[in-house]
Amino acid sequence: MRDPGELYELTADAARVPEGLHLVAGVTGFADAGGAVSQFNEYALNTLDNTVVATFDADVLLDYRARRPIIYFDQDHLTDYQPATLRIYLATDEIGQQFLLLAGFEPDFRWEQFTAAVLDLVDRFKVASTTWIHAIPMPVPHTRPIGVTVSGNRSDLVESMSVWRPHTQVPSNALHLVEYRLQSSGASTVGFVLLIPHYLADTEFPSAALSALESISAATGLIFPTDPLRVQNREFVARIDDQVGENPELAKLVGTLEHRYDAYMEGSTLRSPLTDEDGELPSADEIAAELEKFLAIRRTKDNGS
Repeated sequence: MRDPGELYELTADAARVPEGLHLVAGVTGFADAGGAVSQFNEYALNTLDNTVVATFDADVLLDYRARRPIIYFDQDHLTDYQPATLRIYLATDEIGQQFLLLAGFEPDFRWEQFTAAVLDLVDRFKVASTTWIHAIPMPVPHTRPIGVTVSGNRSDLVESMSVWRPHTQVPSNALHLVEYRLQSSGASTVGFVLLIPHYLADTEFPSAALSALESISAATGLIFPTDPLRVQNREFVARIDDQVGENPELAKLVGTLEHRYDAYMEGSTLRSPLTDEDGELPSADEIAAELEKFLAIRRTKDNGS
């Protein structure tokens, strides 16, 4: 395998990274239900003091044809170019605790070399633990707390927080491989997969970002300012509730999901939140289609059409 050090460059600020910090990671690309990871990254970088300590080589790791960078056209000339980035930041939480944040695009290429590079940096900075977040769509209601599936070697977090523990094969994220290698080496690592309502998977659901922050806090003790996100979430949920209340069929579908969720959480014999008892319950696709229709109607009304 090629030298992992070829994939990144350290900045001068890397020399002032204290040993023993937590590493928090979230990459976007393959799946990001509810915009959980993208919202978390944007919120952390816009809200917390931070400085770049390492930059990964996008020309090597990114498929530009699949995820094209944005360039601005101003009448007759180009004014700006915004390439995708993958960086490690030294950040500070709300009460002055420092941590490392790996944020940006998910690598398309050289996963093994990228994983080795992350492990090199974990060793270089003597990282205390690595925590990462991911989000997938599930047929669960937006009226209940977002659940998580927890992986890694933090048994305390698995036992206290993991609401769904399936035996299944899943398409992997690049950070799955990082976790797998860290766990194999005995390093402390935990991954949180947020279970986002399927019908809100293509939205920026503020509750998803809040769940990401809460999960990271539980693993690391870091404290994040969340009041603005909570305000956004109350407004978002109120709009969804209004739309559900306007349609009896949609209300019935969401109510069925609530019943299913509550039965599972109360320890029923249901195998998972995905499983119904008689095969007659509505699918998440039905809920998504119904809600999308009402969102489209509401957008039309808001635009004055």
